[in-house]
Amino acid sequence: MPILTATFRPATGLSNPHLQTLWGPLWRKLPELARERERLWLADGDFLDLDWHGPHQADAPLVLVLHGLTGSSSSPYVKGLQQALQAQGWASVAVNWRGCSGEPNLLARSYHSGASEDLAETIRHLRAKRPLAPLYAVGYSLGGNILLKYLGESGSASQLEAAVAVSVPFRLDQCADRIGLGFSRVYQAHFMREMLAYVQSKQRHFLAHGHHERLAEIERLGPLRNLRTFWDFDGKVTAPLNGFRDAHDYYRRASSRYYLGDNRTPTLIIQASDDPFVFGHSLPGADELAAQTRLELHERGGHVGFVEGSLRRPGYYLERRIPGFLMGGG
Repeated sequence: MPILTATFRPATGLSNPHLQTLWGPLWRKLPELARERERLWLADGDFLDLDWHGPHQADAPLVLVLHGLTGSSSSPYVKGLQQALQAQGWASVAVNWRGCSGEPNLLARSYHSGASEDLAETIRHLRAKRPLAPLYAVGYSLGGNILLKYLGESGSASQLEAAVAVSVPFRLDQCADRIGLGFSRVYQAHFMREMLAYVQSKQRHFLAHGHHERLAEIERLGPLRNLRTFWDFDGKVTAPLNGFRDAHDYYRRASSRYYLGDNRTPTLIIQASDDPFVFGHSLPGADELAAQTRLELHERGGHVGFVEGSLRRPGYYLERRIPGFLMGGG
């Protein structure tokens, strides 16, 4: 069964899961962080942009932070965690998945929920760059799914001391169904707009720079109209651009739930039962988790929410819980 090792109480007035989910992107204000950007060139000729924050000492603990769908290193939950880690004297580096740093990526392929090969390349780069630094990873939503998939694939060779995954869409097919229900359709419509804009931005970039073969790859998808659901988008766009047969094949091969048992890295998973993106039956059972994995399931918290305190003085549970776990607090 899930092990509750810490207590989260939603902020007064923010017990509703949608208010929890929307608080960060709509209302949270964060100071600008002094970060240094590094461009990591990938083996296939594409790139990821990495944003570094915190101490530069060679042996300072380093945390790799992975954002969610249509997010970036500028997402409030990423910047908030980087700020909290720096206050503890830890360094961090936030990944921008392909095309998420404000500049279209160079290939027709996109980032997606199963892109663990990009995470593997990033980890190899960080181990070479800071070989003396203990390395950890934290992933949110899509980033959490990629992280758990990678941990299962790599087993005892993950090169990570510990990991945390938050608000994970363990079964992508079921989450594609869940986000089409009730108020969650508002989130679905937002994601559709953002993901279509991502593809269209890349089309314009390829056209402007004369990348005709790459442009043709996208144009072969056909008209990108009337894509209203994740099933629509992933079947029409994600699957063909990234080597999957169809949406079913993508969801089956990319869903982290199928990889959990092979994880050998100490891992904390933080979920809320009222997550508006994830069915309760999508959560893994205790028999699916590796011995080193803890699933911390809270009654409330929404999706990457977990806002505590009060409306006047909100606090951010994840930004005390995650550093506490990584620092050996259990």
